[in-house]
Amino acid sequence: MRVVLATHNSHKADEFQRILAASVPGLEIVAYEGPEPVEDGVTFAANALIKARVAAAHTGLPALADDSGICVDVLGGAPGVFSARWSGRHGDDAANLHLLLDQLVDVPDEHRAAHFSCTIAFVSGSTETTVEGVWPGELARVARGDNGFGYDPIFLPAGEGGASAAELDPQRKNTVSHRARAFALIEPVLRASCTDLDRC
Repeated sequence: MRVVLATHNSHKADEFQRILAASVPGLEIVAYEGPEPVEDGVTFAANALIKARVAAAHTGLPALADDSGICVDVLGGAPGVFSARWSGRHGDDAANLHLLLDQLVDVPDEHRAAHFSCTIAFVSGSTETTVEGVWPGELARVARGDNGFGYDPIFLPAGEGGASAAELDPQRKNTVSHRARAFALIEPVLRASCTDLDRC
């Protein structure tokens, strides 16, 4: 059962593989090596679908893609879809993180609510499905932890005792994160699609 994962982000690919291996046994994730689409959507769902459609068309396989980011209440949901390029340089995790902290330096603790959002798109033939997973929490004032990537060192997920997402054990993160929550919703779709071995 083969599905192409539409990402060139190795961190994300590793995380998808770990989650999928546990939730959909027998599903083989195929690395995507095709053209990078222009992500010009203004929502997570729009960008995820753009990537999944391109990967499916390029490979002829069913395709999974996600778009995710951090959304800060006091900033009206920003960085949101611009999370990966918040500092103006796409994929510069350190610059993005430090810019966001600088923008919130005067914001009191009670107004630092934020959440990670992940929309997963699955495209198989003419069928297109999107689901959204949300991981609520708040933002720390300093980065902590060596696990994870992106904004994980400054995100304090609700119910984790004040630990940052980058301080959580990877196995724990993979069961409670926004991506894990989205996968719980897309899993029945994958299982149904992969019952037809000619399609997966």
